[in-house]
Amino acid sequence: MEKKAVKPVYTEVHQLMEWKRYKEALKAADRILRNDPEDADAYALIARIHSLMDEYEKALHWAGEALKRSPEHELAWFVRVGVYYETNKEKEFNEALQEALRIDPYETQYYFLKANRLNGKKRFHEAKEQLLKALEMKPETPLYLAALSYTEALLGNIGESRRLDRQAIGYGAEAPYTLLYLAWAAGQRGDFDLQESYMRSAVRLNPESRQFQNEYLEALQHNQIVFRIFLWPTIALRRMKPWQLFISWIVAWFLFKPLLILFIFLYVLAHWLAKGIVHVRVFGWRRRGS
Repeated sequence: MEKKAVKPVYTEVHQLMEWKRYKEALKAADRILRNDPEDADAYALIARIHSLMDEYEKALHWAGEALKRSPEHELAWFVRVGVYYETNKEKEFNEALQEALRIDPYETQYYFLKANRLNGKKRFHEAKEQLLKALEMKPETPLYLAALSYTEALLGNIGESRRLDRQAIGYGAEAPYTLLYLAWAAGQRGDFDLQESYMRSAVRLNPESRQFQNEYLEALQHNQIVFRIFLWPTIALRRMKPWQLFISWIVAWFLFKPLLILFIFLYVLAHWLAKGIVHVRVFGWRRRGS
């Protein structure tokens, strides 16, 4: 009886997650745990919510709690793989991926993530093999087709890259990350008008993402001469990691203290200038939502 009473709560949690109301989803999931403190599914679900909130340490903790109770829990392993991928922990990612694939060899996202890692290491042929495995199981997935289009472009197979581009669009490439991969593929092929168009659409769908803003600015650089010199320092500053910023501030402080003030001013200017350019190019001069 208790298990049956919990089931509607699972539906509620998944619905709240779909609406991106993650804090409410956590409260609903907590009600499941109060009903059954040993429910591995609930622990894994909480882990998944924290991963979607980019709270990676919490996600790993709750995934670990799920695995204590069910060592081969598929969602818990899915969360682990995703967290190690997002945090660039290569050793942990590879170990978790190997175990996750053993438990669930039909989870296509694993092949997609592995392909991304291989592309980053310039092992393009191996990346292609992974994406083909994913597409063998889910042949109409726009994201995987877009990623394969990018990989084919990296391999120099321009015609095949364009064919996959058209195929992805045919299946409905309306998600931000699908458009991002199509933009990368277009840029790699030298189709800079198309690259800018894809990134403009991606930014419309995900306007607050710093990554998408930077990618759109780079697309503008490729496509329009006037932006090439003008945007280079802006993108360079916005792409700096926290430790790089910290070191730059320290160096500026010791070399010449007014440089620190100038550096901070330029960093803040780059941030708002970039947001302004993206907003005007994507949404026009009117306020978003007006």
